[in-house]
Amino acid sequence: MTKKATVLIVDDHPLFRQGLRQAIEARATFEVAGEAPDGETGLQLAQQTLPDIAVVDIDMPRKTGLDMMRALQRTGSPTRVVILTMYNEEDMFETAMDLGAKAYVLKDNAADDIIAALERVALGDTFVSQSLRDLSKRRRDRVKSILSSSPRLDQLTPAERRILKMIAEDRSSKEIADLLSISVKTVDSHRLNICDKLNIHGTHSLLKFAFAHKTQL
Repeated sequence: MTKKATVLIVDDHPLFRQGLRQAIEARATFEVAGEAPDGETGLQLAQQTLPDIAVVDIDMPRKTGLDMMRALQRTGSPTRVVILTMYNEEDMFETAMDLGAKAYVLKDNAADDIIAALERVALGDTFVSQSLRDLSKRRRDRVKSILSSSPRLDQLTPAERRILKMIAEDRSSKEIADLLSISVKTVDSHRLNICDKLNIHGTHSLLKFAFAHKTQL
């Protein structure tokens, strides 16, 4: 018998969670591992139950979906995250994908998209709602462009890529540390690793590199 993929639902709207649970449990290939009404509780449940997939809303009390993703990333959690949100802005989409989201589903499309997203993610693939495919294509084009101009970028971890993007926004190590809820020492360690992987030397060379590729990050 094929093992069912376990799914954690994290959303602050009870009726929406109920609808998601019913849709997910109607599929023989999935089972719901639990529900949480906020990001803090969601993080605790994710750490306790280790679900295969977490369906996470972005805008939640106590800890946002993005904050929850950052915390999971720091602990090296194997749980794959499906973002389910009302936001279709490019900045929000890019931030979620930078943090390692495997799918980005708009709530307006949830009835049609959520099962398809879960099936794709369970197979190790990615999924983006049809209405956001232009954003997804622009992201892929940027990645291809920056990799072709600096092939070593494919050696960077998701955390290092995120920090490089924030450096391009002219943020200091302390600002980055505060935004990612990590120590300044950890940020500086990432900066050194980035420089080493990209073969960048000199006091301001990393900042110059980040600025030069800002539109591609």
